[in-house]
Formats: sequence, C-alpha cells, structure tokens
Amino acid sequence: MHIPDGYLSPQTYLPFYAFMIPFWGVAARKVRSTLHLRHLPLLALAAAFSFVVMMFNIPAPFATSGHAVGAVIVAVVLGPWAACLAVSLAVVIQALLFGDGGITAIAANSFNMAVVIPFVGYYSYRLIAGNSPLTAARRLVAGAVAGYVALNAAALYTAVEFGIQPMIAAAPDGRPLYAPYPLGVAVPAMAATHLLFFGLIESVVTVLVIKYLQQENPSLLQLATSRGGEQTGSLKRLWFGVAVLALLSPLGIILPAAFNSGTPWGEWSIEELRKLFGSVPLGLQKISALWHAPFPGYAFAGWDKLGMMQQSVAYVASAFVGMLLVVACILFGGKFLASREPE
Repeated sequence: MHIPDGYLSPQTYLPFYAFMIPFWGVAARKVRSTLHLRHLPLLALAAAFSFVVMMFNIPAPFATSGHAVGAVIVAVVLGPWAACLAVSLAVVIQALLFGDGGITAIAANSFNMAVVIPFVGYYSYRLIAGNSPLTAARRLVAGAVAGYVALNAAALYTAVEFGIQPMIAAAPDGRPLYAPYPLGVAVPAMAATHLLFFGLIESVVTVLVIKYLQQENPSLLQLATSRGGEQTGSLKRLWFGVAVLALLSPLGIILPAAFNSGTPWGEWSIEELRKLFGSVPLGLQKISALWHAPFPGYAFAGWDKLGMMQQSVAYVASAFVGMLLVVACILFGGKFLASREPE
C-alpha cells in the first residue's frame, strides 16, 4: 500500500499535498484540544507500533505480499485525529529514510493509511461497540469488523489512484506515463488480496491488541471518548511488546522469501515493472529517480545483495532506528502540540 515515486502523476500527488497539508494542521489543532502532555508517551508508542507493524510483509495468495497498518487500534485508543498524525509520521520516516513509499507520494500514502484507515476504522468501531462495557466481547467484534473494513477501504482508494493514471496522464500515442494498469486491472488486483487476506490480518491485529488491553489496561479503551481521559496503568509491557515485534521484524523478509512471494502489488521496482509490463513508462522512470533513501528496503548499502542473516540484522537495526526517530519526533514536537494538564 506504500505507493512508490513515479506511480502517481503530478496531477494526482500535488492535489493530495494540497489536501493533506491543511488536514494535518486541523489534526494538530484537534489533538491539542484533547491530548495532554501525560499522553505523549502513549502517542509515541502508537506511532512506533504502526511503524514496525508495517515492516511485516506477509506472503499471500497470487504470489504477492502485504502488511497490516495498525492504524485502527491507534484510532480506537487515541482517536482518529491523533492516529492521523502518528501514522503520517511513520509514513514520512519510512519514505525519507528507508524508501518505503515515495516522497512525491507521502501525501497520498498518508491519506490512504493515516486518514482513510483511522477514520473509517474508528467510526466503524464506535458504531458497533456502542456503550458496551470496556471488557465486553462486543468490542472484539467491533475491532474485527473495523480493521477489515478500514483496510479494504484504503486498498480501494489506493487502487483507484493507480487505475486513473492511464486516463489522466498519457503520452500523445496513448501510452501511460505513470502507473500503467487501468482501473479494470488495479481495482480487482488490490481488492482480491485485501478482501481475501490482508483485511483479515488487520482485523486480527486489532482484535489481539483490544483483547490484551481489556485484560491488562482497559482504561486505554476509553481515552478517545472521554475528553482529557485518565490513563491508568503502566505502558512498560506495551513498550516491551513493540520491542519484541522489532526483533521479530525480519520475518517480514524471511516469510516472503520462503514462500517465494513477490513484491506487494503496485510497489514494484523499475526492474520488476519492466518484467511485468514489458517497459517502464517515461514519467514513472523520471520521477522514480528523484530521491534515493539512505537505507533503501530497510538495509544498509549493498546488504540487500548479502545473505538472509545480514539482511535480517539490517532489518532489525532499521526497525529500532525508525522507532527511535518516531518516538523522538513525537516526544519533542508533542511538547508544542499537546495541551497542558487541565486545572
């Protein structure tokens, strides 16, 4: 779901920036009115969780792979506006540092993963959960449905963004300049894998975290619905869980390799696209060279050519570096964003 550079035309990615920049401003104001300084560690934890979860590429049918986003559970706990900022920050660091998603597509990727998923997921969850007790099984059902629906909604938006490119940006001879596959290919391809597989993964991730919170720290499940809500209990176990996920993150490269799964649909490199499509659209080729991430593919320079052990070490190091950057940005920037304690 991370759209690389070159797949979206300027006619598409520039309007997304025009939309997302003021939207981020609104999100910051909304968060400032509800989030207090004591909640910053929880916001940092949520962003770190989303960052590392997205590193777990999971093999799926049709010789492809994909990942959960973790944005629904972040929205359930902190609300959709805070989730928007947390997941957007993860998307930005993934693009700038690791080349996971393009810099021209940061706004589009943020819209898909940090707006569509949190808002669709949050309101789906609230609709089903209602006023049920925090430990009710109904909330697990709500989380399952919310995760599934939200990820599929984001996949549909992403597919449409891919699929309209041949219609709005083509050479005089009709050849596409950017993403080459039309709506009739992009929508079914994205829908099939997400309806049948990846939506279920997001659903399971959401349910597992809700179940854990119900048992260990149910107060977190009411923060988003109570203004200035109190957070009780320690976050140490949650931080430990995120650290364990980071240590296990090499599964995101080991499992796809073991099952001979390909790159997620629409995230192909230039070489992969040339094999699939027969050629590389001119606009895509030009824009794809705009930014060279210092650690592309969560690896050190040249390490992607080495064995799985070295790649795994680089993957774990990248997970912790990315998480530390996310946490540092939130703890530093959050001091200006979050409101002071209420009198």
